[in-house]
Amino acid sequence: MKSLVRVLLSVMLLAGGALPAAAAPAPAPALPAVALRAAPAADASWTPPLSTRGRYIVDARGERFRLRSGNWDGAQGSWNGSGDRGDPATHHSGQDSHGIPLGLDRVPLPTLLADFRALGLNSIRLPFSNEMLHTTTPVPDAAVAANPALRGRTPLQVFDAAVAALTDAGFAVILNNHTGTTRWCCGLDGNERWNSGRSTAQWADDWVFLARRYRDNPRVVGADLYNEVRRDTWDDPNWGLGDSHDWQAASQEAADRILTEANPDLLIVVEGINWTGIPLDGLPHERPTLTPVRTLSHTLVVSNKLVYSAHFYGYTGPHHSGASGLGETHDLRYQDMTPAQLEQTLYDQAFFVSAETGTHFTAPVWISEFGIGADETGTAPRAWFGNMTARLAGSDADFAYWPLVGWSTTAQGAPGGDSWAMLRYDATGRRTGVLDPADWRTAPWTALAGAPSRTGPVPATPAWYQLSTDHRDHNASLLTRAAGDWDSGARKAVCPDGARLAGLSHTGGRGLCTTSDLRAPAGGHTVVRDEAYVPPGGDWATGYTKLQCPVGQLLIGYSLIGYSLRGERVSAALCAPARTALPAGGGRTLWFDRGDARPAGAGGGDFARGHYKGQCLPTEYAAGIAFTTRVGARPSPAALLCRPLPAA
Repeated sequence: MKSLVRVLLSVMLLAGGALPAAAAPAPAPALPAVALRAAPAADASWTPPLSTRGRYIVDARGERFRLRSGNWDGAQGSWNGSGDRGDPATHHSGQDSHGIPLGLDRVPLPTLLADFRALGLNSIRLPFSNEMLHTTTPVPDAAVAANPALRGRTPLQVFDAAVAALTDAGFAVILNNHTGTTRWCCGLDGNERWNSGRSTAQWADDWVFLARRYRDNPRVVGADLYNEVRRDTWDDPNWGLGDSHDWQAASQEAADRILTEANPDLLIVVEGINWTGIPLDGLPHERPTLTPVRTLSHTLVVSNKLVYSAHFYGYTGPHHSGASGLGETHDLRYQDMTPAQLEQTLYDQAFFVSAETGTHFTAPVWISEFGIGADETGTAPRAWFGNMTARLAGSDADFAYWPLVGWSTTAQGAPGGDSWAMLRYDATGRRTGVLDPADWRTAPWTALAGAPSRTGPVPATPAWYQLSTDHRDHNASLLTRAAGDWDSGARKAVCPDGARLAGLSHTGGRGLCTTSDLRAPAGGHTVVRDEAYVPPGGDWATGYTKLQCPVGQLLIGYSLIGYSLRGERVSAALCAPARTALPAGGGRTLWFDRGDARPAGAGGGDFARGHYKGQCLPTEYAAGIAFTTRVGARPSPAALLCRPLPAA
């Protein structure tokens, strides 16, 4: 959602004219680096790779790295989808990007990077399309007129050059899969979902390819998986239904493939759902953004790599598509809210994820798109921009302005181009925009870019992870994966390496893990299917089947089988050796088959909303699961054996 032109005005009426995906020949190889004049460096004091600690992004030294970013768009496409693609008038704001980052026809790369630095940026969100990855036709010479060293290169090779120039200058680069086809987004354009025009596996294949391409460049720090997932003409995306439109499942799958097959150092950025429903008064419609994360979050195979993302524009709203005229509803827009209303709405839709620390969903939130036009004269939109930038500053949020670069004149020199761009260049390369006092956005942007924020070391704190067996296995342990399928035919859930099981739900198949260095680093595990490890006289759940870990081991996973109206039957417990001796005997039985049994003030949050659940104390580890198969009872987890952790 970047302008009124692009909102889904007629989702209830018209099918999008999707451009078929390009054929997929072998992608063009990377070429040697282009010889360019040195650009002023961004803040190069940070040390890659980036990770997360609670609500903050940190560098390799544990120092806070706040994403102060801009969106350098163009490589995702600019064609509006109708008319002669060679006519600039058929492209967004009359700007034909030729499928490469904008401005390379007008400004030398070093000058662009110097202007990025002058804005106070330390990072760039760099959109691309899947089609761009497979395009073998070189860009026209005119598209890189100000950078003649890029002549004869394919769009991907130009993208390579932009990545190299940015990272050489000290910027962090977050790759953003913005579109499938090289066409302007974001309405009914064939780019609604990650798998529009391709399968989820093919989409993930492209991500693995690109992540591998840049894995030797440590300042390529993140993979922003897909932009503004939304409804097409007929169907909504969802968060957790387990079908082909399940964005939570698809993003989890792609993230795990990127981290295991391509680059374990990348941040994984998951945006919320941008739009569901038909924008008509009386029909259900909304912008869910990150609200589903509270109930179902992501647990990745590499911990401390997850960042959530959301977009906010003044002309849209929690239930407003942004349309004017056809498709417009009477729902409140963000720009019509009071500062207090906006603050609460931003919290409810996104900021709760970072503000509510110590939960299974706690993560940094990156507002990776917001923006407004330099030619905006409306009182409400201008006030919204001031309120939005003040909120970003006040909450110490990570942010990225849309867009960073645009034209200020047409190719013929007449006024034109994208008035929303922070940096606008005419055909001769002369710059106007936020770096110039005449731009009304300069003051609020400067206040945001220079606002005080947390800096320095961020201490490590306990992290919590949710496990879900709703529709598939959830094995977040690389050590366990390497050993193969430990309970064939059952749905299995395993905590990430460096974590142990802390809680289980009675129904629903959910689990809760917490960070722990208790598991032996060499791996290994024991699959427990019966009471073989319950010692004589050690009946801690009389009348129930007890799957107890062997001496010296702790629970890291569980498996369920036979999903039915009676619930999930426990199949096995997964135990792992501890790195240090565990106290022998003792412990307590924690029942949760008739109500919640979570300690007051314990971390993790509600990891199984709507279900009874149990959780050991922070000073305990889980060593067993009890359940019953008696007639009339649910065969799902009913109790945990909680034992004291070893003394520090």
